[in-house]
Amino acid sequence: MLGRFIRAFAALALVATVPAFAALPNGAKAPDFTLQATKGGKVFTFSLADALKKGPVVLYFYPAAFTPGCTIEAHDFADAIGRYHALHATVIGVSHDPLDKLKKFSVSECRSKFAVAADTNQAVEKAYDAVLKLAPAYANRTSYVIAPNGTIVYSYTDLKPDKHVENTLAALEKLEKH
Repeated sequence: MLGRFIRAFAALALVATVPAFAALPNGAKAPDFTLQATKGGKVFTFSLADALKKGPVVLYFYPAAFTPGCTIEAHDFADAIGRYHALHATVIGVSHDPLDKLKKFSVSECRSKFAVAADTNQAVEKAYDAVLKLAPAYANRTSYVIAPNGTIVYSYTDLKPDKHVENTLAALEKLEKH
């Protein structure tokens, strides 16, 4: 198990230098999904269709809970959650991790500010073309902004976590102006 994790981490480090690219294109219809999720350690069913009725959705995929980059990214989203709420947006993180692990991650790293969902069979990751090519057991770090009508208005893929929050907030601000 440890060897597998080390190989996957090495693959993540290797592709961290690959230039960013978007998975599904802007203007595409966002694939609908429903997953078991947790916020603040409390389990619930997350439905994209229901969330879109309330406003735009920031959907972000990440490789694995409690890894360094994913922890940084979760902290960044948690720190910015007030700005997302001001733009009427829902934030949901998705990984292949089991729900029990995500219950802990949602409290400690997401700081109980937003939900994370368990895509254990990677069906949603595959629908959004967010599977990490060099380590297919993991999601690529990909963020989407989905308009209330279900259209993808922004997508960004980069294993470095530092631009995902900044970029999705900018996309939401642009969406709000139109």
